[in-house]
Amino acid sequence: MKHPEPSSAIRTVARAAAHWLALMESGTATEQDRVQLQQWRDSAGAHESAWQKAQLLRQRFNTLPSALAMATLDRPDPGRRAVLKQALCVAAVVPTAWLLSRQLPVDVWRADLQTATGEHSRVPLADGSMLQLNTASAVNVDMQARLLTLVRGEMALKVSGSAPITIEARYGRITLNRSEVCVRLNPGDCQVSVLSGTVQLQPLHGPALLLREGQQVSLGATGAGGVSPFDPLQPGWRERVLMAQNQPLGDFLRELSRYRAGLLRWEPALETLRVTGSFQLDNTDRILSLLAATLPVQVHARTRYWVTLVPRNTPV
Repeated sequence: MKHPEPSSAIRTVARAAAHWLALMESGTATEQDRVQLQQWRDSAGAHESAWQKAQLLRQRFNTLPSALAMATLDRPDPGRRAVLKQALCVAAVVPTAWLLSRQLPVDVWRADLQTATGEHSRVPLADGSMLQLNTASAVNVDMQARLLTLVRGEMALKVSGSAPITIEARYGRITLNRSEVCVRLNPGDCQVSVLSGTVQLQPLHGPALLLREGQQVSLGATGAGGVSPFDPLQPGWRERVLMAQNQPLGDFLRELSRYRAGLLRWEPALETLRVTGSFQLDNTDRILSLLAATLPVQVHARTRYWVTLVPRNTPV
């Protein structure tokens, strides 16, 4: 089974960020080193995100490198810079470990299937069912027990076989047979939407309930909320499309930010502007450009990973 974003790759990026940081603070970095660092940061959103986190974490550990630097620079050894560089690399191990633990919890590291921010994965299961993972998601798969566990993010499952499959989420279990469902973990609940067929829900607390095509419900710590119709535009992510129908811009941007690495901000005055359209998620920069072309907003980008939207003709 393919692993879209193995934890080893995430650890490699975090270690690379720590080593770049150690080099930049060692006093031996050349102009070419700085150019190469910038190229590394620009080459992937995960690189820039790891670099920003490494810099923030370095501030928490700044006393240790300072002591090491003073002790090393006081030595008359001609190789003191090399020693300092090694010392800083050792010191960087601590924030790297912290970075790894804060970047992804252990259960996400160990998940069978993962996607990074902005990534989408489509995985056929052994019985012919189709599993899709949305941005920044993780799932464990046990086909012998016919059990999927949603660890993080959002998934869609279309079960085409004769035997049911159960999805275990944070606040309950969802069992489906010849049905299709979307399950999304939010900070305080789990949203279940039925695209076709029927599904059986067993919340952690409260009675079981049957959910039919076109219905959705939120499962929380105290049980299931009320059943309601779901927005048919919501699961457009399965086709790599973000759709909006007269949606408040603030809500649209909050959803869009799930697919972008880095920081996306906007002025409160833009919250109530309305958005309608279908937007390809393969290029979120283009989505921002389209918003600027169709709405009275302008996009200010300090870097690709630090973007602010403001009312048009407003200086930043």
